Amino acid sequence: MNFDQQINTFLHELKKFQYRYDGDLIWQFVFFYKKNKWHEIHVRKYKETFYISLIDADITPLEIVPGQKVRTIEHGQSPFDISRPESEDIKKRWHPFVIALLAWLKQAEHNWIKVNALTITNYPLNRRKGYVLHSLIRNLVPDIYRIDQDLGKRNTLKFIKLHQNGYFWNKENTERSTMTARTYFEYCKIAYIAAKRKDDHVDESLSGLEMYKQYADGRHEGLLDIEIDSEEEFAAWVDHTHPKRSSGGHPWEIKRGGNTTHIDLYVTRPNIYNPEKSGFVITISAPAISRSAEAIRMFLALYQAGMPINISDPDAIVRRLFAQDNIGIVPSYNSLHRANQSYPKDQDVYDVMYYDDLGKAKRKIKPFITWEPLPILVPINN
Repeated sequence: MNFDQQINTFLHELKKFQYRYDGDLIWQFVFFYKKNKWHEIHVRKYKETFYISLIDADITPLEIVPGQKVRTIEHGQSPFDISRPESEDIKKRWHPFVIALLAWLKQAEHNWIKVNALTITNYPLNRRKGYVLHSLIRNLVPDIYRIDQDLGKRNTLKFIKLHQNGYFWNKENTERSTMTARTYFEYCKIAYIAAKRKDDHVDESLSGLEMYKQYADGRHEGLLDIEIDSEEEFAAWVDHTHPKRSSGGHPWEIKRGGNTTHIDLYVTRPNIYNPEKSGFVITISAPAISRSAEAIRMFLALYQAGMPINISDPDAIVRRLFAQDNIGIVPSYNSLHRANQSYPKDQDVYDVMYYDDLGKAKRKIKPFITWEPLPILVPINN
């Protein structure tokens, strides 16, 4: 069989197995490749077109309409005929995978329970996704990053005590009745000084406004253009009704970073649905684990200065300080960047790592890992 025939045969065999429906038909399963190697394949059918991709291999996805030439889409470009000369490399790379897939489906058709049992037993743990209690990792992997150690014992206990004493339940601790741009920049100054790291150069002689100009993201959406001491102008700017308020910037990003590695100090209304729009809440937010200690130092310094201040998700911060949350175990072929966002909220995962990073502690930690179920192959007529 030529390559087109092999792909069409694969799709014919695949349609004998159950699929998932989300508007399209979806088949997803892992299969044995060769020499103890495994891969995961994802097939989606939209109308009459099938899209085939190996989600754990650097190989171009395929686009197929049964009975027609196989096509592929590269780098977001228009699909092209895979039979063209420049596509020979793609065909050569896909060929052994298609052969392995056909063999795997034949085995599953013959004895699907045995094939799935083989998968669950032999699929490498470093390719699986799961999570495990943070306290186990902290105890058995000594070189893991710890927010409490970065923050220091004194600050850690101070934050936990504030939380336990109900600080965040009292709106007087987190809300202001009035606010100006100058007040906001005063918040910024205290925050910058409190969160200064060894590699930071923070000129403490600068005003809050000057610090914001120097250290913030820079895309201020008109915040620097309003009257600095006007309560009315700041309120209108926050409410997006000020003529100088633009969009598309990052006015609250007071410490630069990537999409998830910056620190925000943002101002919102206590209740956006309140037509009177009274009061302001000033909140520190640092999504990245690596910036959490800085954010907590900012919060504590502003609290110490007697300035109403909030911090994003304080309950989760306390769980992380106590190591009562979970650490995500990410498949070796996935990036760790933003990987925690793929876990449901109720799994309480804020940080992630690879299974192989457990090192010598693998044996002790493995029994405690909750693994995400592997997709299995079930014939339609079983």
